[in-house]
Amino acid sequence: MIGAGQAGLSVSFYLKRLGLDPGNDFVVFDRGPVTGGAWQHRWEALRLGTAHRVNDLPGMDELGLSFETADRTLPAKQVIADYYRQYEDHYGFQVVRPAVVTRVVNRGVNLAVTFDAPGGEQELTTQVIVNATGTWRSPFIPWYPGRDSFLGKHVHTNDYSSAQDFAGKSVVVVGGGTSAIGFLLELEHSASHLTWVSRRPVEFLDEGVLDMEAGISAVNKQDEAARAGRALPSIVSGTGVPRTRRIQAGIERGVLVAKPMFSAIEPDGVRWADGTFQQADVILWATGFRPELRHLSPLRLREKAGGITVAQGSSWKDPRIFFAGYGPQASTIGANRAGRTIARQVVANLSSR
Repeated sequence: MIGAGQAGLSVSFYLKRLGLDPGNDFVVFDRGPVTGGAWQHRWEALRLGTAHRVNDLPGMDELGLSFETADRTLPAKQVIADYYRQYEDHYGFQVVRPAVVTRVVNRGVNLAVTFDAPGGEQELTTQVIVNATGTWRSPFIPWYPGRDSFLGKHVHTNDYSSAQDFAGKSVVVVGGGTSAIGFLLELEHSASHLTWVSRRPVEFLDEGVLDMEAGISAVNKQDEAARAGRALPSIVSGTGVPRTRRIQAGIERGVLVAKPMFSAIEPDGVRWADGTFQQADVILWATGFRPELRHLSPLRLREKAGGITVAQGSSWKDPRIFFAGYGPQASTIGANRAGRTIARQVVANLSSR
């Protein structure tokens, strides 16, 4: 198992339930220094009440824990790290961390996994791999004319630490999802000037909660892309953004009013096709991530269309490789159900040998 975030821990739970012994029958590698998956790297001000909904891990109720009733006054990364630590200890997953998997290669009928750990570079041979690395280490910044000429600072979501870092600066926030909205609301009283731009018009949902029909449609589009080996589309582009009271207040204050995407970046700002110019000290890219798959490149799983062909969690090119948290599983919709499916397939694969 490569990765101990929500997807990796979910699969681990079901592997144990199906009779595999953690530490003996399967091992979990995690590159993070502590528990919490990608959440340990999130910014301090982020709270559970303002973030995407965090699903409970399967079997978490056995510990008397739930994110639905978690303390929302504490940083989200602190709460999630604490819950995940208790979860790992309770089920005895013995996660190896920090362990950075650098490459996976064929070794006959098996796979050789090379990883860096505190003791140095090591290698482990395995029959099956579940890749649950997520996307946090693979930020995406789209190219626009003049991007590399900008004399200000490019900051991506995974670089964001505190609103104080932007005090007195003119900031252009790029992106149409909840991360961009969260940044705008945090920077409102810190930055000297804020400009929000989005490639698509932002659809605010009057319901105030995620429309499940739209969510299922967006997940289906991810599944379709994964089955075809194409690059994965954005989830938020198909679901819209719930119009919570906090977001509605931001709209009414004029903070959450998005402009169309600029056409070019200049050394000291951004320019639209109509000639309008906005000076900027920082461009904050809330433009998402791509799956972290570089360590699997020796296996040549990628298709010409840019993605990896995955169906029901497994690679079509190599049935020894399973993907947890990839494509439709990366959303909060159905992530734990995917863990159960993958665990069953892993056990079936091992039993057939």
